[in-house]
Formats: sequence, C-alpha cells, structure tokens
Amino acid sequence: MSGRIRTFWASRPLLADGALAAAIAALSALSAATADTPWTWLLVAGLTAPLVLRRRAPLPAFAVMALVAFAQWLTTDLLLADVALLVGLYSVAAHERRRWGVAAAVIVMEVGALLVALDADGDGRLLSFLSISAFVVAAAVLGVYVRTRGEHIAALELRAAQLERERDQQAQLAAAAERARIARELHDVVAHNLTVMIALADGARLTAGSDPAAADAAIGNVSATGREALGEMRRLLGVLRADDAGGADAADAGAAGAGGAAPLQPQPGLDQLDALVAQVRGAGLQTRLVRSGAPAPLSPGAQLTVYRLVQEALTNTLKHARSPSSAEVRLEWGEDALALEVVDDGIGSPPVAVAGERGAPATAAEGHGLAGMRERAAAYGAVIEAGPRPRGGWSVRTRLRLDGEAAPR
Repeated sequence: MSGRIRTFWASRPLLADGALAAAIAALSALSAATADTPWTWLLVAGLTAPLVLRRRAPLPAFAVMALVAFAQWLTTDLLLADVALLVGLYSVAAHERRRWGVAAAVIVMEVGALLVALDADGDGRLLSFLSISAFVVAAAVLGVYVRTRGEHIAALELRAAQLERERDQQAQLAAAAERARIARELHDVVAHNLTVMIALADGARLTAGSDPAAADAAIGNVSATGREALGEMRRLLGVLRADDAGGADAADAGAAGAGGAAPLQPQPGLDQLDALVAQVRGAGLQTRLVRSGAPAPLSPGAQLTVYRLVQEALTNTLKHARSPSSAEVRLEWGEDALALEVVDDGIGSPPVAVAGERGAPATAAEGHGLAGMRERAAAYGAVIEAGPRPRGGWSVRTRLRLDGEAAPR
C-alpha cells in the first residue's frame, strides 16, 4: 500500500508540492490567527506558495521565500511557516545543478540565522544561532545526499541499459557469426557432394548402354554420396532443430526412410583427405594427394580449414574447369608452416577470378566460393592465392603457420 502511495505522489510532483505547501500553510494559520499584524497572512502565503515550484525552479522559489522572510524579520516575529525556508533550501540542494546556487542558499540561510540570533536575549543568541544553523546544515546535507544518490542511481540505470544493449549486440553478432559458419559449412558440404553426384550421374548415363556394371557402380556411389551429404546436413542443423522436437522427429523419420541417419561424427581433418580425394577420383577426375615433409601437430580447427579448402578447390575444378583431366593436392610440411596447393589442368581459365568463382564475374559468388575460402584461411592468419597457372590450369594455394599466426607470403 505504501508503495502505491509513493508511486502516486512521485508521478505527480506538482500535485505533491502543492499539497506540501497547503499543509505548511494550514499549520501556520494557527500562529497567523493570533498575530497582531494584518499582513501576517500575506507573509504566510509568501513563504509557502513558492513551494509549488520548488522542483521546477528551486533557486527562484527559494529567493522569493528568502525575501519574504527578510520582510518578516523587519515587521514581525517568527512564524511556523518559516519551516518552508528549510524545505526550500533542501530543494535547492537536491534539484539545483549549479553548485554556486547551493552555496548561495546556505549563505542566505546563515545570514538569516544570524539576524534571528541578534533579536534574541544576550545569553540565548549563541544557542539560537547554533540551533538554527544545525537545521540549515541538516537540510543542505540531506538535499546534497538525495541529489548524489539520484545521480548515482541514474548512472547505474544508464550503465545497466548500456550493458543490456551491448549484450544484445553481442548476441546478435554471435548469432550472425554462427549463421555465417553454418552457411559456409552447408555450402562446402552440399556444393561438393552435389557436384560429385552430378558427375557420377552423368558418367552412369553415358555408360549405361555400353558398360552396365560401371553404370551400376556409379549409381551406387551416387547413393552413398547422397547419404553422406544428408548425414552432414543433419549434423550441421542438429542444434537448430533441437528447439523443435516435432520437426526433429519428422526429419529423423525422413532420413531413416532415405537410408538411415548417420551418427554424429567429429569434424573432418587431414586423415579424411584420402577419402575426399578418392571420392573426387570416383567422380571421374584423376586426383592424387601428395604429402611431403615431416608432419607436425595441427589443431582440429586448422585441420578442418585445410579439409574445407581442399574440398572447395576440388569442387570448383569439377564445376567450373573446362575439360580437366587431373588434379593434384599438395601438402608440404615445413618447420613452422603447412603449405597447401591444389592444382588442375583445366583449359580456358579466365585470366583473373580472385573475387569470385572460376568462370563467373568477380561478384557472382562473393561470400561462398573463394570468398568463403578466404574467410576460413583468415581465421588462421593465412591468405588464399588463387589464379591461372602459366602453363594452363588453375591453382589455389595458402600457408598456415603451425603456431596459428600469420604465415609469410
């Protein structure tokens, strides 16, 4: 109940100040009724009415009350309405942002306390001055405390709001980064496997009449590649589908009907490069993997990056190179870096295709093909160099430092 009352008055400051002024005026009416001077009622009104504006214009309101109080000292005795001066001083200290205004109000009040003390008897002057000064200091200190506390609370609320905005921004950035990562993974997986499946299907169609056994083997490879692609897609989308149990069950059922769902497996690395090369070789492109140097430990993330770079480079060869007969993946281990190069002997490569995929305008595949490769390599301080070879064909190369820092060009 008290909370509702506090909220009611806090939301209506003008009404609250008017009620305070009316209450002090009502209490002062008792002393004004017994006063001999007829203008006492005017003094009471002059002391209490400015309180209505004590928050909107604290310094002018206090100045008016101080002038009325001086006129009162010249003409009559103290009134109960003089307590309004303490309220006015408190309001100046609590709501006036100019420091000199607070100091001026305190000085005026101390001068008033001195004038009142001079009217007292000889023995009571010091006591009167000290007692009034104590009230003055208490009102000023209370007002400063309330203002400081309000500023502190406002600063905390501002800081909390800023932290909340930063948290939301970080969450949005994290979500965007995760979406980009999933999109990159899906592009690498789907584009590669679909490219292999298309090549296998074309080969099966061409050999179906002359070599049914080879065509049947190619169809079997198409089915196996499709299952592998489906399993990797389900793994990548598993986190997103976890929020929808019904959708996940339906997807699991569909995948089971298509040949079963592959269990979750670790991300591919260097050990899976042989299987990747064999898969491309099975699609009709003679591909070999050449390793040289002494292998050194490489983090799982860096191994995944190498695998995806090789996968994307070979996929681009299958999709965009004209009449390629062979491709080669070269891994050269050095003392401090792993050099990777994927080359093919396709003909008719454009002179420059650094910003996009082969055979496409510079902006046609930005964010997927070579742009996605650059993003992966940049995460490990490496740079992708892609372009035509002097004797024909295409080359994609990079260097990943074993310590994860930027590799020398």
